[in-house]
Amino acid sequence: MKVGPYSIEAFCELVRTFHGYPAPGVMLGGFMVDAVLRKLPGGRLYDALCETARCLPDAIQLLTPCTVGNGWLKVINLGRFALALYDKSNGQGIRVFVDSEKISRWREIHDWYYKVKKKAEQDGERLFEEIKTAGAGVCSFEAVQVKRGILDNESRGGMATCPECAEGYPSRDGALCLACQGESPYAHKQRSP
Repeated sequence: MKVGPYSIEAFCELVRTFHGYPAPGVMLGGFMVDAVLRKLPGGRLYDALCETARCLPDAIQLLTPCTVGNGWLKVINLGRFALALYDKSNGQGIRVFVDSEKISRWREIHDWYYKVKKKAEQDGERLFEEIKTAGAGVCSFEAVQVKRGILDNESRGGMATCPECAEGYPSRDGALCLACQGESPYAHKQRSP
């Protein structure tokens, strides 16, 4: 069995190197991405839409040219372990998601996914064996049409210098950068020389 072009062992090592450890979510995500790619026609460029910010985006970035940095991977955190790969020109694609009914047949995957057991109580070896055996068999697929607003890749437009912090920002955000408009994630910051 393979995950994309990799043996399971090679993919596990790739995940360990990229993600920090062979996380069950990235491993399951690898099977999901691989399954969608097999269902789509080859020879086209696809964008990705991921419905969670945890683990699954890493599987997409490892197995496709879609990354957050190049803009081909959009993460819309709906809290669902699901992704879609879609034709970047027309928005038609395939969505894969963990199926609640199918996952119930795999006790360790179910308990991990639904957080029935704390991480320390999980049987990690059994969990990985179930993920390897089940693969994308715990998932379902559906044809999707991505909404026009997501499909359109907006240019960030012109740049301006914020009069408050003196940093560059997209001028379409207004007279001040978004951070100076109150959207900064920092409670306090101090510049160092």
